[in-house]
Amino acid sequence: MSTQTPRISSPSRVPTSSSPSGDGIVVAAGPVQVDAFIDFLCPFCKQFEGKSGPILDELAANEAIRLVYHPMGFLDGLSTTRYSSRASAASGCASDGGHFMEYLYALFANQPPEGGPGLSDDELIELGRAVGLGDGSFAACVRQGVYLDWSSYVTATAVQRGVGGTPTVAVQGVPVPANPHTILAAVRAAHAGVGG
Repeated sequence: MSTQTPRISSPSRVPTSSSPSGDGIVVAAGPVQVDAFIDFLCPFCKQFEGKSGPILDELAANEAIRLVYHPMGFLDGLSTTRYSSRASAASGCASDGGHFMEYLYALFANQPPEGGPGLSDDELIELGRAVGLGDGSFAACVRQGVYLDWSSYVTATAVQRGVGGTPTVAVQGVPVPANPHTILAAVRAAHAGVGG
């Protein structure tokens, strides 16, 4: 049995604001890293964003954390159109347009049910238009599936890191329960550790 880790093929392009490893979108730069692994089809991820999003936003706004979102295509099997990957790829397009977080909120607010087709590309583009991504380059990016291979890379990299479900949150690389209290406690403990 080989213990060698399979090599993950790099995407042809990574979105603007990608992490150095290219497998996430950096939305805030602070001393303590918080990684959030999400899937836009995952009902628990929508709940997580509703409950933990405000504290993450506050910590990010205060530059207390380096917040990195990893939009995965984890639940592709639960839609008939690989919706998870398509929504993840569209969020990469939104990052290029400077509206990643607004688009993330819009995707969760309009989350389709598991087991169906999910939102169409036209609907994904319309959501983008609603959050300020109306210049045509976002629509072209979504229609051409520019970041579909990036979505696969994000997902494969997360799985290789041991992410077995969404939402998964790590503070300074250590997994913590995905709720606001444990995230905040872990961030405070990490700040104490980094002399913050």
